[in-house]
Amino acid sequence: MGFVSLSLNKTILAVSIIVAAVAIFFAFSQLNDLDNLDVPLVDNIIQTSTNIGGSTDRGSLSEDAFRIGQVSTVQASTSDLTLPELFTRVEKSVVQITDSDQTSPLDSRLGSGFVYDDNGHIVTNHHVVNGGGRIDVTFLDGTVYRATLMGSDPYTDLAVLYVKDVPQEKLVPLPLADSTTVRVGEQVAAIGNPFGLSGSMTAGIISGVGRLIPNDLAGQFSIPDVIQTDAPVNPGNSGGPLLNMRGEVIGINSAIYSTTGQSAGVGFAIPSNTMTKVVPSLITNGSFQHPWLGVSGTDMTPGIAAALGLNQPRGLLVVDVVDGSPAAQAGIRGGDDPRSIDGRDINLGGDVITAIDDKTVRKIDDILVFLEREKTAEDNLKLTILRDGQLQDINIALAARPNQFESP
Repeated sequence: MGFVSLSLNKTILAVSIIVAAVAIFFAFSQLNDLDNLDVPLVDNIIQTSTNIGGSTDRGSLSEDAFRIGQVSTVQASTSDLTLPELFTRVEKSVVQITDSDQTSPLDSRLGSGFVYDDNGHIVTNHHVVNGGGRIDVTFLDGTVYRATLMGSDPYTDLAVLYVKDVPQEKLVPLPLADSTTVRVGEQVAAIGNPFGLSGSMTAGIISGVGRLIPNDLAGQFSIPDVIQTDAPVNPGNSGGPLLNMRGEVIGINSAIYSTTGQSAGVGFAIPSNTMTKVVPSLITNGSFQHPWLGVSGTDMTPGIAAALGLNQPRGLLVVDVVDGSPAAQAGIRGGDDPRSIDGRDINLGGDVITAIDDKTVRKIDDILVFLEREKTAEDNLKLTILRDGQLQDINIALAARPNQFESP
């Protein structure tokens, strides 16, 4: 799977919306021909993770593998660095990752990663290491170490590797920034191994925040709250850091928008705050449980709003509720009145979600980003809904989404 062509045509969770078709490419390099897959965009309200593709016998690991070490020994600069200064500061912390298929060498994968702590944990993308092969980590000086997959979460495209017996001077963790402070227009740099060219650096700006991108590796669940950059990112950059000019990681490069499989000036990075939330659980548990709501629906449109007698097309119309889900147990209602609106068949009659924990919901992205940033699978939340023309609050106890990768 060298690239993934995704037709963004519906969102479940929640959300069924019509949007323009685009191509999203996971930016890792494979040595075989590129496969073309059509996959619908589906929201990821809310996921569990699993350690699939490159399974790990965690029982064979020493206790030290599960210990999170000093997370950052490289101090961020208090002022902006020049690009050469930035590269010098972080270059030793960025590694090359190879997932080698011993039976079919042409199916080997090549990507990037960076040192997370001084105990030997390396952060990369799930799609870089889910081939199930032998995983090697190459440091800047060319030394290669065999790695063990500690855990992997396809829903955020994150994975953690463990390399044992690496000299301490090679383990230089990069500091993680608070990605909620990232602003459009900030200068950034990406470091990785595009096309296998190790230690490569590109630069650009933040061109968007809070993006929702499709993720075919997660069973039709998209990734919310993603950072967009115009820093050139190409196959092989996946798993490498996206850095601010103080040398802090603001994201991990994961995908590009392209019609060719190469950089078209639109790259996507999983934000550092998502890493801060997910990575420790991958190290200690091998997986991460995302909060699950259990509704599917559609963003409000002028046509739907008119059919419901609403003045403003804002909020999420609930179309269906998953049996036994937190939403079902709280009494959230789905639609039971089929209509044709603007050429689409839509079930009306369901609740309209207008706020989550008193924060306005304009569209599904607001729910996804809030859950990703603020909630865990053990949390409660309050939904403000419009039902039969009246606003009311409903409290919901979230749960972990059932693992769709496990056999029944």
